[in-house]
Amino acid sequence: MVDFALNAKAREDKGKGASRRLRRLANEIPAIIYGGKAEPENISLVHDDVHHALENEAFYSHIIKLSVDGKAQDVILKDVQRHPAKPKILHLDFLRVDKDQKLSTKVPLHFINEEVAKGVKQGGGIVSHLLTELDIQCLPKDLPEFIEVDLANLDLGEILHISDINMPKGVESVALTHGADHDLPVATVIKPRGAVETEEDEGEESEPEEG
Repeated sequence: MVDFALNAKAREDKGKGASRRLRRLANEIPAIIYGGKAEPENISLVHDDVHHALENEAFYSHIIKLSVDGKAQDVILKDVQRHPAKPKILHLDFLRVDKDQKLSTKVPLHFINEEVAKGVKQGGGIVSHLLTELDIQCLPKDLPEFIEVDLANLDLGEILHISDINMPKGVESVALTHGADHDLPVATVIKPRGAVETEEDEGEESEPEEG
């Protein structure tokens, strides 16, 4: 697992104007840390440091060692606001984590054995991903960077649901804690568009008109 660490500074100035000046003049990103027993903290981080970290998928689902003026605390990233037209990060939200308290977050799904899935190799179908990330809850020590979804046995027309995923130890789906009716579809194998019709359909030819 990759270890992530970021340095930040406490920020006293608040408001949109202060945030704009921070981004434009200092190339820094305004952010907030909340959660736990402490009060929310307004902080700023160097834009390039954050931009580099965000290039790694694991950063989104990993505990981050965030040092504010030299004082470190464990957090996870909860939200990223980006500029709609420029490669700029506008704001970040971090959530404090307690090693003894379960946390809820999203983790990416990594699909394996797509090419050899039964419905692909034998049925000529293609895999359709219906979910790409999953809401989970677990203790910080059990937080996975991603969850593997094995599609090897998925046949043509079959749907794999959340309950079919082999979850890592200590990790549970938030959706499934709300009941079986929240067992969402994750992936399926479908017939590709323009696929050849069945022999029965091919044999059905219209009768010639009598004239």
